[in-house]
Amino acid sequence: MAETVPVRCPACRREHRYTAPAYPCVCGAPVAPRLDRDGPATPVSHRVWQDDWVTVRCGSCGRHGEWPRPEVGCACGVVLRVAVVEGPGSTGQAAAGDGSGTAAAQGPETDEDATAADQDDQQGPTHQDNQQGPTHQPDQPGQPDRPRDAATVAAEARPARPPFPSVTIRTARDAVTATALYLRWLGYRGVRRADQRPPSGIGLAARGVVAQVDPAVHPATLRDVECLWLTAMTESADCLYFSLAGYADDARARADSLGVPLFVLDLTGTPRPVNAPAETLAATGAGQRAP
Repeated sequence: MAETVPVRCPACRREHRYTAPAYPCVCGAPVAPRLDRDGPATPVSHRVWQDDWVTVRCGSCGRHGEWPRPEVGCACGVVLRVAVVEGPGSTGQAAAGDGSGTAAAQGPETDEDATAADQDDQQGPTHQDNQQGPTHQPDQPGQPDRPRDAATVAAEARPARPPFPSVTIRTARDAVTATALYLRWLGYRGVRRADQRPPSGIGLAARGVVAQVDPAVHPATLRDVECLWLTAMTESADCLYFSLAGYADDARARADSLGVPLFVLDLTGTPRPVNAPAETLAATGAGQRAP
């Protein structure tokens, strides 16, 4: 079961009962940071990207994942940051009870950890394929071999990804969290807040890509798409756009001509591709996208 701790507001002295939310690891196990019962809650006066996230190691697979730091809003208007148990090599609590430990504040997932995790994922299916032999069945006699394009061959050679673990969207921060998780699910590493702030929405960046999250209630405009594309050009990176309210018709047409993948975030937290570049990226992942 997820851990519940009392949290007292230092401004009005109200006491709240807070339960840490569980987030799904890429292996499928639910992971939650371990809360510090003796640590005081800290009011949030201003936000810093590094302080809004905490690194937790999955007790099932050992991966380090970066999740939103626990917070609770008080009725007096103060936002409280809940204390977590910190320590080197600490492990997050599994919500299903299959692991326990402490939450780590070790910074973003390192490239070495990501590379080792990818190698572990790829070695398993490859070893099984060597034992079972080739899975391709020869064509029936009298039928010529059908040519297959490069995208089909690459998709078959790439290990199958687990289903995307969605996060329910209630606030703008939830939309950013869902987008960050989706970027990782696509295969992008080192997801962080973008150095250059977009004209609207919230910017995220990872190795080789910049993404814009638009939690506004109006559709994204042509200018929004073009500004994101120009930002990506200056950084020699790909770009992705995520919107809660969809896109204007001229924005979608411009994105198609520029090759910008467009996604719509529904309230369940699952990004839905709305144009051809986005459908290709969702099907093949970041590793198979053409330069």
